[in-house]
Amino acid sequence: MKKVLILGAGLVANPMVQYLLGKNFKVSVASNTPDRAEAMVGNHPAGHTIFWEADDKETFDTLVAGHDLTVSLLPYRFHVMVAQHCLKHKKNLVTTSYVKPEMMAMDEEAKEAGIILLNEMGLDPGIDHMSAMRIIDRIHANEGAVLEFYSICGALPAPEAAGNPFRYKFSWSPKGVVMAGNNDAHYLRHGQEISIPTKDLFKNPFEVDFPEVGKLDVYPNRDSLAYQTIYGISEARTVFRGTFRYKGWCETLDVMKQMNLISGDHFDMKGMTYADMVTHQTGMKSSSGIRQQVAAYLDIPVTSYALDAIEWLGLFKAEPMGRGIDSTFEVTSDLMISRMGLGPDERDMVALQHTFLAGYSNGKKEVIRSRMLDFGSRATDTSIARTVSLPAAIGAEMILLGKITAKGVHIPVIPEIYNPVLDQLEHLNIRMVEEYGLPLNENIE
Repeated sequence: MKKVLILGAGLVANPMVQYLLGKNFKVSVASNTPDRAEAMVGNHPAGHTIFWEADDKETFDTLVAGHDLTVSLLPYRFHVMVAQHCLKHKKNLVTTSYVKPEMMAMDEEAKEAGIILLNEMGLDPGIDHMSAMRIIDRIHANEGAVLEFYSICGALPAPEAAGNPFRYKFSWSPKGVVMAGNNDAHYLRHGQEISIPTKDLFKNPFEVDFPEVGKLDVYPNRDSLAYQTIYGISEARTVFRGTFRYKGWCETLDVMKQMNLISGDHFDMKGMTYADMVTHQTGMKSSSGIRQQVAAYLDIPVTSYALDAIEWLGLFKAEPMGRGIDSTFEVTSDLMISRMGLGPDERDMVALQHTFLAGYSNGKKEVIRSRMLDFGSRATDTSIARTVSLPAAIGAEMILLGKITAKGVHIPVIPEIYNPVLDQLEHLNIRMVEEYGLPLNENIE
């Protein structure tokens, strides 16, 4: 019986554990949260838990050597270390994180070792790559060209659960969600390279009307330009990757950024209230009448929606924070986590959409759209947990069964990987609905 080592027992791990146990693999979950790991494994005879801290490299080396494949659900900063041990023992690796240059540098060594280091096998990155490449390869096979490409994804509360002013609830990596608000963005639009500095990230969202959900705001996600090469669409004059949010998030986050409320800069907050912190960050002299002062500072109406949301969060309160040397990012994200968790009976949702404008040698053009809408809940498995961990679990299964034979460092953009994984995801009711031959006015404007 093949043996799989899963590193981490966080918010997305459970569907993977259950899937691999159900496929008759021996599964070891190594984690520093043994209660979570034991709850996932339960009494399954093929399941095993190991208490492990990431700095215990001696134990880790033994664990990798004793398993056929390792899946890392650890934070991305650990993946290179994990890959080094996998190379040493010639064991395959699957992660759900973006490939870093240090990982790519291991490509030749992995090929020589006869193993695959398969990364970006989650949702975004992951399902987005696979579902996009399936259509891109079809367009190219029909002597077509990808003229425009939009890929937009969002992990959100289901509409009925989006009741707070931010219209957001955390179902995964809360700090990561807030930290992403400090990214820059780069994309190609009608042949023009556009760079968005972090201060402007949320200023000009556009709308997409998503079936069963309604209108969602879209803001740009990191560096889209790299995907011309990654996806082999050098002919494209628009390449845009974005993030879905309900209306209200972008407006509020833009105001919070103007107020320096998600900054990573540290300063002494000893004795400060939340209102004092806002005063400090905006250069105001007093926290008296703080909402009115902030409105004047930002030159926005005192009745603005964003100020409603910030006040609801508690950032205008004359309440001691109990902090020392710290950052506004930590304070604000902790407040958001405390007030914006997904409730035990609430559903979360993943919405993913690709839109292509394709042109062919006979002069024909068409819009192609591919959408996925998936729901989950804390009572079972969240949608974000399913859509992040199940592609990785299927990838691990396919490698162990010899159905993926590629070696070296890979992401899932080749048919040998994306076809079997997408096919198996459909059996798990995670599917993209593809529409071909749409009129040109169905393109994103």
